[in-house]
Amino acid sequence: MGLLYEEAGPAAAAGSQLHPVIKAFLCGSISGTCCTLLFQPLDLIKTRLQALQPSDHGSRRVGMVAVLLRVVRTESLLGLWKGMSPSIVRCVPGVGIYFGTLHSLKQHFLRGRPPTALESLMLGVGSRSVAGVCTSPLTVVKTRFESGRYGYESICTALRSIYHNEGHRGLFSGLTATLLRDAPFSGIYLMFYSQTKGIVLHGTDQLDAAFVPAVNFSCGIFAGILASLVTQPADVIKTHMQLSPGRFQWIGQAVAFIFKDHGLRGFFQGSVPRALRRTLMAAMAWTVYEEMMAKMGLKC
Repeated sequence: MGLLYEEAGPAAAAGSQLHPVIKAFLCGSISGTCCTLLFQPLDLIKTRLQALQPSDHGSRRVGMVAVLLRVVRTESLLGLWKGMSPSIVRCVPGVGIYFGTLHSLKQHFLRGRPPTALESLMLGVGSRSVAGVCTSPLTVVKTRFESGRYGYESICTALRSIYHNEGHRGLFSGLTATLLRDAPFSGIYLMFYSQTKGIVLHGTDQLDAAFVPAVNFSCGIFAGILASLVTQPADVIKTHMQLSPGRFQWIGQAVAFIFKDHGLRGFFQGSVPRALRRTLMAAMAWTVYEEMMAKMGLKC
């Protein structure tokens, strides 16, 4: 992502005084906000599916449609956006930190040349790890809000309650599983996204500007599906550890519990809504991010 300034209209002139990393942070935050508002119901359904106990449904499998209808019936349509506040508070800085860190790392290590597949993987892992550690307390709060098991009145109340009852460990419960989910997802996603985009655009000297967002979005969909499937088990483990931190002190305990109660299928509980959300969210976030960066006068 070379630091190449071009004439990009009033938007570029207005933001020309900002540091490129700040521009990347702002573009990432805005794209993250749009995506979070749009896809929050899928995240809530995924969390509810993963939080189900065998006694909740007996031998009958519960799908995402059944969970959706249950939420709407018992909590109204707006219940699908439960956990919206912590999601926004987490994603706005989280996506911003990710894109800001990614831009900074590209500038430092690549100096304008396209990344190789391995470099894309490492850049994605490193950027997401930084963002994951910074937003871990908010991720815990978001998961608990979405589960419907906790009656926190606000984000601040939740943070105080978790710290008071569980200490700092509670604020970072499931962090290892979160990083095992998010870091590989971002690395695999960025690798497939960069390589697929390079293949699609190879040999095209000039591409009509109207088709650029469609190309970016299509490449993002492909990369997101692959990355979601690979990292689904870590997402299930993360959810269980954050909902029951006193029960699961380390990853092995959560793995044993999931396998005992749900079998191998349990590690892919909620995979459909998560794949839909993560794939569409990542594709849209990258599309919006690259469009905004271009308008600010920066090339990705």
